[in-house]
Amino acid sequence: MEKIKIAEVIVVEGKDDTVNLKRFYEVDTYETQGSAINRVDLERIERLHHLRGVIVLTDPDFNGERIRKMISQAIPTVKHAFLNPHEAVPSSKTKGRSLGVEHASFVDLEKALASVRGPSQDRAPSDIRQADLVRLGLVLGADSRKRREYLGQKLRIGYCNGKQLLKRLNLFGIDLVEVEQALGAYEKE
Repeated sequence: MEKIKIAEVIVVEGKDDTVNLKRFYEVDTYETQGSAINRVDLERIERLHHLRGVIVLTDPDFNGERIRKMISQAIPTVKHAFLNPHEAVPSSKTKGRSLGVEHASFVDLEKALASVRGPSQDRAPSDIRQADLVRLGLVLGADSRKRREYLGQKLRIGYCNGKQLLKRLNLFGIDLVEVEQALGAYEKE
C-alpha cells in the first residue's frame, strides 16, 4: 500500500501515535509528550503552523481535550481532526484501557483526517444561539449529555460540555441547519 502524504504537521501526544500514523501516511508529527505541554511546545507548534500548517489530533479523552484547548488558545487558527471515542479503543485487552490515536485503524484515521476542521474565517458567522441549544435538547435537558456526545461524534468535533458547545460550533462555523440535520438522525435511533 502506498502511503498518503500529508503536508501539514500533525500534533499528537506521543511516539505510539506517531508510529501508528506513519504506518499509513507519509507525515511529520510533533509529539507533546502527553499532557506535559508547555510554553516551549506552544512556540514550536506555532512556528510549524506558520511554516507548514498544523493539524491537532489528540486522544478523545480529558488530557487530549486539555492539550487541544491549550493549543487553540495559543494558536487560534490551527486545524483540528477528531477521533470518536469508539475509534480509539485498544483492540487487545492487554494494551490497557486508555483511548488513543495509537489504537485507531486506517479507516478511522481516514475519517478523522477527511473531516479536518479549522476556524471559520472564510465562512459566515454561525447562526446558532444558546436558545437553539436549549430547544434542541443540547443543554438543560434530561438527555443533553447524550445528545452532545452524539452531535460531537456525528459532526466530528469531539465532545463538549454545555458551556463549550456553542463556542466550538461557532469556532468551526457550523450552522443551525447542519446541527438540526445531525440531530435528526439521533431522533431516529
